[in-house]
Amino acid sequence: MSYRGKKSTRRTRQARDKRHASSWLKRFPGTIALIWLSLALSASRAPTDLENVMQQGTLKILSRNGPTTYYEGPDGLTGFEYTLAKTFADELGVKLEIHDEENLATLLDSVGTARGYLGASGLTITAKRRQDVRFTTPYLEVTQQVLYRAGETKPSGIQDLIGKDLMIIANSSHSERLRELQKRYPELRWRERNGLEMLDLVEMVHNGTIQYTIVDSNAYAINHRIYPRARVAFEFQGTQSLAWAFPRQRDTSLYEAAQRFFQRINTDGTLEEIRDRFYGHVDKVDYSGAMVFARRIKTRLPKWEEDLKTAANRFELDWRLLAAISYQESHWNAKAISSTGVRGLMMLTRATASDMGISNRIDPAQSIYGGAKYFKKIFARMPTDIQGPDRTWLALAAYNVGYGHLEDARVLTEKMGGDPDKWSEVKEHLPKLAQSKYYRTTKHGYARGWEPVVYVQHIRNFYNILAWHNQQKQRQQHQQRVVTLESSDNFQPVEVPYTPNPSPSFL
Repeated sequence: MSYRGKKSTRRTRQARDKRHASSWLKRFPGTIALIWLSLALSASRAPTDLENVMQQGTLKILSRNGPTTYYEGPDGLTGFEYTLAKTFADELGVKLEIHDEENLATLLDSVGTARGYLGASGLTITAKRRQDVRFTTPYLEVTQQVLYRAGETKPSGIQDLIGKDLMIIANSSHSERLRELQKRYPELRWRERNGLEMLDLVEMVHNGTIQYTIVDSNAYAINHRIYPRARVAFEFQGTQSLAWAFPRQRDTSLYEAAQRFFQRINTDGTLEEIRDRFYGHVDKVDYSGAMVFARRIKTRLPKWEEDLKTAANRFELDWRLLAAISYQESHWNAKAISSTGVRGLMMLTRATASDMGISNRIDPAQSIYGGAKYFKKIFARMPTDIQGPDRTWLALAAYNVGYGHLEDARVLTEKMGGDPDKWSEVKEHLPKLAQSKYYRTTKHGYARGWEPVVYVQHIRNFYNILAWHNQQKQRQQHQQRVVTLESSDNFQPVEVPYTPNPSPSFL
C-alpha cells in the first residue's frame, strides 16, 4: 500500500472512532462516556511518558551511588534522592528502578532514554545544562565550598588556587564555575576525574592526597565529621539549586506530574520532613571533638565492638546505634561515673540497672546489655502511630529525658498545632519544658528540655561517622583482597564484589 493509501486509511479509522465516541456520549453521558472517549482517541496516538510509566508499572531514573543520593543500608536502599524518587513512584503507584551512572555527562545525556526517564542525582541547575534538559522546581539550595587540609596554608580566594593541585569531579557544576572564573584568571588550572564522589574528594583532602577541591555544602556537611582535617577555606558567592532533570521534548506529561508532586510535598511538609531525615542531624562539630572521636573509633571501640554486636542481635537493634549511644553517654569509658551516680559504658542509674537485671554497672558486657534492653523497652512503648525514623529519635529523647517528659512535650506540640508523632516538630517544643509558663501545665513538670534535643543530635552525628567509617573499612578490605589476588603467582582475574553498608533507612 502506498503512503497516501495508508494515510487515507488512518483518517478513515480516526473518523470512525470519533463517530463511535459521539454515539457513546449521547447514549452514556457522564464519566463512563468520557473514559471511553479518552481511550478511543488515545488508541490512535503513541502513549505519553506518564502513560508508559503507568502501563509498565516502573519509574526508571538515573542516579549516582553516594551518601547524598542513594546507597544500600541494612534495610535496603536509602538516601535523600532515593527517598524523594521512591515517594514520587509510590504516588504514581509504580515501582522505582535506579540505573547507576558515575559519569555526570553520560547521566545527563541519558535522560529521557530507555535507561531513565529522569535524572535524580543532586544535579545543580546551570545555564549550560538548561540548554539540554528541563529542570523541576528546586528541592534543595547549596553553596559551593573550597576545601583545604587543616595545618596547611588556607586559601582566601580563587587567586590562591593558581598553581596549586586542585581536583574536582569531571563535568560537574564545579567545572562550569571554574571555566567561568578562568576568563578572569587565565592561569587557573585544575584536574577533573570521573568515577569520584564528593566523599572521595573530602577524604583525599583530609589525607593530603590533593591540596584543594570543591564540593557542595550538603555533601561536606554529611562527610566532614568523618574527615575532620578537610576544612572549608571559602565559599563561592551565591547559592545553587538542586533539581531533577527531564528531557527537553514536547511530551511533558511526566515532568508535569513531577512538578505537581513537588508542589504537594513542599506544601504539606513532606519535603521538609525528608530534608530533616537526612540533613536535620547535621550540625557543626568542633575540630578537636571530631579528631578525638576519630581516634577513639580506632583505640576504644574495638574493645567493645563484639559486646555491642551481641546485644544488638539480642534486641534486634543496629550495633552502630548502640555504639553511638554509648559514646554519647561515656565516650566508651567502661569506668565512667557522673556526679549524679550513673555509671558504666551506658551510664545506667542503679534503679534502671536493677530493672534490667544488671548486677554490675561497670561490667562492659552487662552495661551494654542493660542499655540495649532499656532502649528497646522504650522503643517498643512508643505509640504505634509513630513509625520510621521518628520512632527512633523520639525513643532516644525518652531514653535521655524520661518517657513522661517526652509525653509532656508531645502533648504540648499537639496543643500548639504541631504533629506529636514527628521528631522535627517535637524537638521544637521540648526546650519549653524548662519554662514555667509551659511546664506548670504539664503532668510531669520541669525538665531540662534542651538536653534531649542536643542528645539526639549528637547521636545522629556519631552514628553517621560510624556508618561511613564502616564503609571505608569495607572499601579498604576489598582493595587489599584485590591486591592479594593480583600478587599471587597463580593469579586469575576474578570479580570480588564490594557491597557498601553505610547506614540504615532511618538516617
